[in-house]
Amino acid sequence: MRILFVAGGTSGVIFSIVPLAQTARIAGHEVFVAGPENVMETVTSAGLPGVPVTSRGMLESLLDSEGHPIPIPSDLRERYIFNGRCFGRYASWCLPRLLDLADRWRPDLVVGGALAFAAPLVAAHAGVPYVKHAVDMGEPHTIDLAAAAELAPWLERLGLHEMPGADLFVDTCPPSLRVADAPSAQPMRYIPYAAQRRVEPWMYVRGERPRVLLSAGSRVTPDRDFDILSGLVGKMAGLDAELLVAAPEAVAEKLGPLPEHVRVGWIPLDVVAPTCDLVVNHAGGNTVLGSMAHGVPQVLIPYLPYVVDYTERLCAYGAAKLVRPEDDSAENITRACQEVLESASYRERAADVAREMAAMPLPAQVVGALEDLGRKQR
Repeated sequence: MRILFVAGGTSGVIFSIVPLAQTARIAGHEVFVAGPENVMETVTSAGLPGVPVTSRGMLESLLDSEGHPIPIPSDLRERYIFNGRCFGRYASWCLPRLLDLADRWRPDLVVGGALAFAAPLVAAHAGVPYVKHAVDMGEPHTIDLAAAAELAPWLERLGLHEMPGADLFVDTCPPSLRVADAPSAQPMRYIPYAAQRRVEPWMYVRGERPRVLLSAGSRVTPDRDFDILSGLVGKMAGLDAELLVAAPEAVAEKLGPLPEHVRVGWIPLDVVAPTCDLVVNHAGGNTVLGSMAHGVPQVLIPYLPYVVDYTERLCAYGAAKLVRPEDDSAENITRACQEVLESASYRERAADVAREMAAMPLPAQVVGALEDLGRKQR
């Protein structure tokens, strides 16, 4: 079977779909992963065949036709619409080459990340099933509606009256943390994936002090979100703990001299998480789910509005502590970290989540569901 995986526009969302794509390939299926040119290294370094379908990066969707930044709304609902429009705009750039790929390669199945809105249109064009793959614990439905509105010209061109629905939804959110009205889904165990580096002893052997990992995500650059990461490093420098700051190497160099108890650089979460007592992060999907999979409690600061919902769900469950972005002072963050480190309840609830995730079907079992879907199509 030929399976076309359609990735979103950044490495973070590609990390989410890599385990299923790798497993499908190991099972003997032909697999292509389509995405923008600037993430092809992420795809191919995972041992997957990458197909570039646009030279434009996701961040360009934040600019108008003259290259000027589009004002970002402050109202939460308007921000959802803004985000959806951006994702739809990015999808429209991918579609010409994706449709050509579908005509030439003729996939039997299309799997798309939840925010890869070109995927259902390519599947409809090819006349094959579409599988929606979660990239975190869920996005507001308003984003989907706004993306569909942005893609209206493409829908008309393809003879579609609305965005095609998924024939199967692969969800990595543990059942107890799903929203009450969540769509029916094929559950799948979340397998943490990240670009790797050489393993050193400090990564798997902890010291005497509590170990805290700080991350603002893999998308931080010296020009984007650097102020968030550098600000958090400064606010947490006084915490009585060993602090690991996970950041791309180009970003790490810009953080400058740091205290002895702070280690900074590219730190694969799946390698280091088993030694951590706490993960402090921006509530990005992979960081949150990866920490959950290893049973590590978290302090979450949801700087992006569409991650607030699942942040609140995890905090209400008792496995994390929420610090709202407007309250992210050094005092508040330190207090939150101390509360989580000193309270056994957070560790216990985080361990409960990890056990639930470990019991979910593995990607190999989900490949079987993809095979069943492909056979029905024939």
